[in-house]
Amino acid sequence: MERRLTAILAADVVGYSRLMGIDEAGTLTTLKDVRTGFIDGKIAEHQGRVVKLTGDGILAEFPSVVNAVACAVELQRGIRDRNADVRQDRRIQFRIGVNLGDVIVEGDDIYGDGVNVAARLEGVAKPGGIAISHSVRDQVGNRLDLVFEDMGEQKLKNIERPIRVYNVSVEQVTARNSKSGAPAPEERPSIAVLPFNNMSGDPEQEYFSDGITEDIITDLSKVSGLSVVARHTAFTYKNRPVNVQEVGRELGVAYVLEGSVRKAGARVRVTGQLINSKNGNHVWADRFDRELTDIFAIQDEITHAIVEQLKVKLHPQERKSIAQAPTDNIEAYTYYLKGRDFLNRRSKRYLQLARQMFAKAVELDPMYARAYAGMADCDSYLYMTYHEKVVIGEVLATAEKALSLDRNLAEAHASRGVALSAGQRYEEAKNEFKKALALDPDSYEAHYFYARSNFAQGNVDRAAALFERAAEIRPGDYQVPCLLVSIYKSLGRPQDAKNAARKGVELAERELTLYPEDSRPAQIGSGALLALGEKDRAREWTARALAIDPDDLVAQYNAACTYSSLRDVDAALDLLEQCLPKLGHEKVQWAKYDSDFDPVRNHPRYQRLFERIDQG
Repeated sequence: MERRLTAILAADVVGYSRLMGIDEAGTLTTLKDVRTGFIDGKIAEHQGRVVKLTGDGILAEFPSVVNAVACAVELQRGIRDRNADVRQDRRIQFRIGVNLGDVIVEGDDIYGDGVNVAARLEGVAKPGGIAISHSVRDQVGNRLDLVFEDMGEQKLKNIERPIRVYNVSVEQVTARNSKSGAPAPEERPSIAVLPFNNMSGDPEQEYFSDGITEDIITDLSKVSGLSVVARHTAFTYKNRPVNVQEVGRELGVAYVLEGSVRKAGARVRVTGQLINSKNGNHVWADRFDRELTDIFAIQDEITHAIVEQLKVKLHPQERKSIAQAPTDNIEAYTYYLKGRDFLNRRSKRYLQLARQMFAKAVELDPMYARAYAGMADCDSYLYMTYHEKVVIGEVLATAEKALSLDRNLAEAHASRGVALSAGQRYEEAKNEFKKALALDPDSYEAHYFYARSNFAQGNVDRAAALFERAAEIRPGDYQVPCLLVSIYKSLGRPQDAKNAARKGVELAERELTLYPEDSRPAQIGSGALLALGEKDRAREWTARALAIDPDDLVAQYNAACTYSSLRDVDAALDLLEQCLPKLGHEKVQWAKYDSDFDPVRNHPRYQRLFERIDQG
């Protein structure tokens, strides 16, 4: 039995029996025209799929919650416009319900609680309106310029537990788009949270200030009355001198929050200041000198201070959601943040360190879902890339533990997708990645690992698109642009390859300055240098990587890529024969589509190597 998490849209015609009684043939013809001429196209436009049609109803599913709600709004607005010249008693109107839930898949059909809740939500929606569940409201956050009305918890027919329901306003938010003379709903205050400065005097503490910034962005994004700039956009200002008024103009926000973090032993000092970007005036500022164990309380106080200063209404469920800390153990939280920092560097040494950090976080808090997901990621990557002795069943169990603690945690679904990819269960992995992206369309991990999975299967176009999105989400990451260089070359996109190379070299140089002991920036940055025609520097970076990690198999693989591109055939094949049989399945598959090996692909030694590997 296949199950998956999906966004479900259920729609039903208002007063269908009455319309059929007035004009059966006309109603059927009009309904068919609306479906084929408008509704089907809108659903497809938002990457949805019509699951089935009933006499007066539609059931559709979407890989993204945001797409499902956006589609519902466009449907209701479009149908309203189509009805403008139709007599009131002859108008085709729909009620729509949208839910995010677990469904059972049987052929092309889906059923289960997720579908049942969507259908019941549709039943409580207003004519021409949209009702959504709390899980949908949480995931949409501020990604759509919409107004949500909290209707409280409601007991829906044949649904065991009460469901918190929100009505979605289908009116245009901005006055300039309003066709009527009625006043538009009040515009939400907009805010950007800039990366908090690390004032600890230790660059190794950067992970902590970044973690606090991300948590504040996440908490503010849960407030329906605020429009919050996404994390990946805000972090483009990291390590840059900024003028708040310029930031406001560039991002189109009315307010900017900036601050700093100083962590020393068991104490922490956090400062924050909320600034009006129009005039540069301080709206609010405070300093918090506390025990480190109070860090979640500080984040909570900053969020509430902003909400209060901007006179935003905070709904009870939003207040409860903001108050939910990822863990009650600050030491576990610190280990988790450190583990995530190590994981992002990807070299074997740092992956092993990251695994230790996540394991320590779990030891301190056995209910810490994100730490289990981190452990699973490390194990999968070590298995796929470095051929470490890891039991895939155990990795899947770790990811499943994370999901058992938080079924709606995008990181955990992405982790399970990576583990399934490691076991070459690609179709199941695809479903997990889709679940992760439905829950969090801005998940770097889901995009990055889904891209690698696609490339390993030879889906190069899809891999490129996913890597491109990952680069947008984490613009400071040097690895994705460097990986995109060879992918663009494979796709015959030389200018894109050069652009990616410039970006990758710039970011890799910065990483080498910060972490000179890490060979990975030099490993994959050398390929970017080659794309720019800088052959001598590419050789220097390759030599540096091998000097730092002479026994690292991936360092040897990347050096082989460089030598192949330099037409140093024997050096390339010597390294490839040395490392590739010991590397994991993903790396072997990657090599098959890696454009860096085009100069040696027809060499007898290269072909014999892959014959031996394929024969086991």
